[in-house]
Amino acid sequence: MRVLPVRIFDTVARPFAGLPRTGRIVVLLLAMLAALSPAPALAKYASMVINADTGEVLHETNPDTRNFPASLTKMMTLYLMFESIEEGRMRLDDKIVMTSRAANQPPSKLGLKPNETLRVEDAIRALAVKSANDVAAAVAEHMAGSEPQFALRMTAKARQLGMSNTTFRNASGLPHRAQMSTARDMAKLAHALIRDYPRRYHYFSEPNFEFDGKTHRTHNALLTDYEGADGIKTGYIRASGFNLVASVKRGDKRLIGVVFGARDSKSRNLHMVNLLDKGWAKVYPQALAVAKTKKVEKAEKTAKLDPGSKPKASGESVWGVQVGAFKDREPAYDLATRAVGVAPTYLANGEVTVSPLEKKSGSILYRGRIQGITKTQAYRACRELKKKKFGCMPFKLSETMEVASLN
Repeated sequence: MRVLPVRIFDTVARPFAGLPRTGRIVVLLLAMLAALSPAPALAKYASMVINADTGEVLHETNPDTRNFPASLTKMMTLYLMFESIEEGRMRLDDKIVMTSRAANQPPSKLGLKPNETLRVEDAIRALAVKSANDVAAAVAEHMAGSEPQFALRMTAKARQLGMSNTTFRNASGLPHRAQMSTARDMAKLAHALIRDYPRRYHYFSEPNFEFDGKTHRTHNALLTDYEGADGIKTGYIRASGFNLVASVKRGDKRLIGVVFGARDSKSRNLHMVNLLDKGWAKVYPQALAVAKTKKVEKAEKTAKLDPGSKPKASGESVWGVQVGAFKDREPAYDLATRAVGVAPTYLANGEVTVSPLEKKSGSILYRGRIQGITKTQAYRACRELKKKKFGCMPFKLSETMEVASLN
């Protein structure tokens, strides 16, 4: 290590002259290390929806932006477990030992003590349902001797599956600067799990599982809230925001959706539903209609159980935001869709529409809008969008007002 010449050191450390020389050296070294360390990455929004049957991309926003996958990582851990079981190298009744290192992983965790064991099948459920970090580490050590070695296998398998922008450094998704993936790659992984291990995929559909007398419930609310949802995985660390990979089957068709970087689980789920609904409208409109009918029936049943609940009055005022106006439909729709990604907390439950306006000259102006939200959501969304250099105007409209929607 090079030592700073005394004069240079004294010049650089002059702001800390009140400290003893030893103290100034420590402060200077810490400052140098801070300058050399890369700034922490921030969560970025990305989303994608694909037709799992044809591979057609139905929606994409920043699909190849590299983000922290968080617990979506466990999808690859489970892929390698399924592969090992199918190839006869591991059985469902095999025992996995919880090591001290694995037991010390931060939550979410199953909470086994060092040297306690669990069956492979219980480990699968702990990963798919509970998203247990201690179990992920124990599985990695059981299968590869160490978690870093297992992570190398994960990355190698990612390359085989065409996940060219993904790198794994652990089996759980706990924070690591080099552990990155993309919406496109996670869609590929979800599709591979469904395609390659259809007999094992049911673990992702389980709403809960029992272990040692305790019930652990899934973090994936779409399993109960969205018609046809049968998986697949949620994920969250502070650096990633709230992530979700969802798979939905209606009739003989299946869609896979991915959302990275939402602000909270509620807006993430609402945004995913919005994206999937638009996907169904393109590939299978009948499925969307059936799902809406079932949703109404469920609401009516709930209303009967709760006499105090009342449906929204017809013609009640609702709000929306307008983000731009164009000579063509497509850019208006694209901008409104991007706006939802920028402010999903306020816009995820709205409907992206294109409203035509005929000018006196006879030309048509197409206005990109998101509507069906509250007044508060509209104004807060505009504040958020304007920070990101979007144009935005809140507006009030009647729920029965006709608008042109581009689907």
